[in-house]
Amino acid sequence: MLAGLAIARPLLAAAPAPEPSPTASAPSPLPSPGTELEYRVGAGDVLEVLVLGNEDLSRLATVQTAGTLMLPLLGEVPVAELTVPEIKRKLTTLLARDYLVNPQVDIKVREYQSQAATVLGEVNTPGRKPLRGRTRLIDLLVEAGGFTPRASGEVIISRSDGQFESGERTLRVRFAGAHPTAQDQVNLELPLRNGDIVTASPKYYVTVEGEVQRPGRYVLEVDLTVSGAISTAGGLSRFGGNDVKLRRIDSSGKVEILSIDLKAVRKGHRPDVSLQANDVISVPKRLF
Repeated sequence: MLAGLAIARPLLAAAPAPEPSPTASAPSPLPSPGTELEYRVGAGDVLEVLVLGNEDLSRLATVQTAGTLMLPLLGEVPVAELTVPEIKRKLTTLLARDYLVNPQVDIKVREYQSQAATVLGEVNTPGRKPLRGRTRLIDLLVEAGGFTPRASGEVIISRSDGQFESGERTLRVRFAGAHPTAQDQVNLELPLRNGDIVTASPKYYVTVEGEVQRPGRYVLEVDLTVSGAISTAGGLSRFGGNDVKLRRIDSSGKVEILSIDLKAVRKGHRPDVSLQANDVISVPKRLF
């Protein structure tokens, strides 16, 4: 997945941004093709209004808090929640009604400011990122520079405006390394909404110590269990016993010790305990 983000990033950067007019501030990065057809403008967005053959009517205008544009001849024009094509038709109609014959109007969004999502956690450039129409999760992750080496591949999306299809306000997705699955691709295409908070989780670890082939710290993968962690550590050594201890520290700092009978787990007589971050599994020597 990191490789996928690394590939996508230069593709987004490949399209050169248009030259700003002398009075314009630096424009936002170019949206993907068709974005302006879907984007609904709001307060703070900067629009470039071009009226062909009427330079005195052309200008950069900011959508005010009331959702209006202040334009020559027309005064305040409500545009909030309209798409660029809708605004273009509206201005063309207003100008043709009383002022111009067959006006040719073009509208472009020069700065996207009214809608944004926030990216936190293990990305290279966290922060507030503008949404430009149908912004997908992959678009936001690429704009945030992709994952850091400390990222686990798990991403949590918290939604304040509405819910996901599941009815929940929080969605957890996971990307499986350099070879994304079909579900990863679906997750990457997830459209984001204004106010979404996207958090790239760090890697968490568990420790396996004692009589295993390769004691040490291991990345906590989804649904990793005690027996799975021991297998990851190479399995029991020649002298490894089945009476395993799991040491866990809860959020209050209290230490909990769980006794696990590996033999009973293998036979299905006991549940295979799922691990949490910073769990320590101790495998004792077998008594002869």
